[in-house]
Amino acid sequence: MKLHNRTIIVFFALVVLDLAVWGTIFAARPGVPAIYFLDVGQGDSELVVFPGNVKMITDAGPDQKIIKSLEGAIPGERYIDLAVVSHVQKDHFGGFNDVLKRYRIGAFIVNGRTDAEAEAEWSALMGEIERQNIPLIVLGAGDAVRFGEARVDILSPDKNWVQSGESNDTGLVEKITLPLLTALFTADAGFEIEKYLLASGIDLRADILKVGHHGSKYSSSEEFLAAVRPAVAAIEVGKNTYGHPAPETLARLARFAGNVFRTDRDGNIKIEIYGRKLKVLTERSE
Repeated sequence: MKLHNRTIIVFFALVVLDLAVWGTIFAARPGVPAIYFLDVGQGDSELVVFPGNVKMITDAGPDQKIIKSLEGAIPGERYIDLAVVSHVQKDHFGGFNDVLKRYRIGAFIVNGRTDAEAEAEWSALMGEIERQNIPLIVLGAGDAVRFGEARVDILSPDKNWVQSGESNDTGLVEKITLPLLTALFTADAGFEIEKYLLASGIDLRADILKVGHHGSKYSSSEEFLAAVRPAVAAIEVGKNTYGHPAPETLARLARFAGNVFRTDRDGNIKIEIYGRKLKVLTERSE
């Protein structure tokens, strides 16, 4: 199918019994930019491999499960240029405590909030970042990071939303721009943040969407999805008692997104980027 003048090629990988074969498919290919939605259970973790093999990981799920997925994506590598903690909830940052035992990180980006729901784990992470002398950078709406021709724009939170009493409102929303392609990572953004983004006048169109808040019924409004119109949408979700992803959210995604993938069913999701073409591979299928 074609959308936003991009061609989407979707490969539904069969369950791969030979893990070595799947590892070869899933691993980053030299010179091929890729976006990974890593299966970390009920949590978020996205890995972007930019041109030039610059690597950025956003969130790391709740625990050590991130390691298996990360090692499958970048086998043999032990350096990640940039790590982003979208907001201080354990299902987004908890796994970084394990990542730092195995990988060197060039710098961490955070939203500046310190009142974590999982205070002990957050304190441990901040302590390890300090011990390893890793730069800790606070970013918010209007800030950007550049990697050659690629850039990451922070769309939210602004100075008001970062003070919200609802932690999900404080998540860093990232728009990633590569030559000929864009992706939108929305952390746990709900309807209120979506309204804020729509009112801001920012161009929200994106080829790839990280669905907000694990597919919660309070995220991914019709108005927001109509503005984004993703060719590929990924829901990062595991076993949970919250009803994620909600049936009504899945129905909205079916109307506005070209292809929808879920880590609870598809496992790790890899999107290879070839100019205007995307190739999607999944670890398993149901």
